[in-house]
Amino acid sequence: MNCGGIFDLDGLSRRIADIERTMAQSDFWSDQERANRTIQTLKALKSQRDPIVQFEAGLRDLTELLELTSTDDQASMGHLTTDLAGLERQFGQLEIKRLLGGDADAKHAIVAIHSGAGGTESCDWTQMLLRMYRRWADDHGFVTEMIDLVPGEEAGVKSATMIIKGPYAYGYLQSEEGVHRLVRISPFDANKRRHTSFASVDVVPESDEDAPVEINPADLRIDVYRSGGKGGQSVNTTDSAVRITHVPTGVVVQCQDERSQLQNKAKAMHVLKARLADLERRKKEAQAAKEYQSKQKIEWGSQIRSYVLHPYNMVKDLRTDHETGNSQAVLDGKLDSFMESYLKWKAQSSSQ
Repeated sequence: MNCGGIFDLDGLSRRIADIERTMAQSDFWSDQERANRTIQTLKALKSQRDPIVQFEAGLRDLTELLELTSTDDQASMGHLTTDLAGLERQFGQLEIKRLLGGDADAKHAIVAIHSGAGGTESCDWTQMLLRMYRRWADDHGFVTEMIDLVPGEEAGVKSATMIIKGPYAYGYLQSEEGVHRLVRISPFDANKRRHTSFASVDVVPESDEDAPVEINPADLRIDVYRSGGKGGQSVNTTDSAVRITHVPTGVVVQCQDERSQLQNKAKAMHVLKARLADLERRKKEAQAAKEYQSKQKIEWGSQIRSYVLHPYNMVKDLRTDHETGNSQAVLDGKLDSFMESYLKWKAQSSSQ
């Protein structure tokens, strides 16, 4: 039995063989950066191919054992049932990996969270979302690198930007882009009234260092200011924080995580490059470009997901209709079911 047609095993194998032939050439290491990117591509392709090969081998072995096993042998049939359940789980994971086939899906993700309508409530909600994505990253063994963090005036976080580094981080986290709505009894309201808060999440793939993105220095407005971060030798005693505005597009990035102004500028330029590369990528996709140009306000009616903590507990994605009553688990980073439902919904929507 062969499932290669479903998962394009032949196509993956051909691409791997082509890369391995390229790596065998004598001048392969003459360009170190290109060689490193090629190796990363090879690893990503093998991470897609190898589970398919393993699944096919397991399916073949189980089929042969089933043909040799009598239905009267209850013990053996029990083992086969367990093995079949394991294969079903493998197949489900393969299906998700198949959906992560976009050019940018395998890359790291730059995640920016901004508070919206709701004042202090929304700043607290933004901090909760920041924690949620950090917990998700930790659960998957990913690394998070803070780029910028602006505290709220009274509590919480006004905005935060971080890079989440791990295989297919962008592929999974693309499901989180949009406005997130929270309904709860406010911890800041002495009268214990119910409040609705909003925060927006932007996700872009981290760009390659030598990605073909040309930035004219004349198009940049660079501002330096005193960091608002925690105290330290020079973190908030000098103008080390950097804000860069790309005037033609209006894209703004800022970094205050490092002590050095030069380091903050380098990080901010890295994020700016990724955002401009993502903007260009979206422009090439008519539907996505249209959505990008008509971004809605961070308020009621534009949300992609609702988190209700009162009068009942429920988290529901308004695109896929996927929902759960275990809201605390979601806020603790258990997002995989929402991400997988989004990938399936996206694939189905694009095929219609």
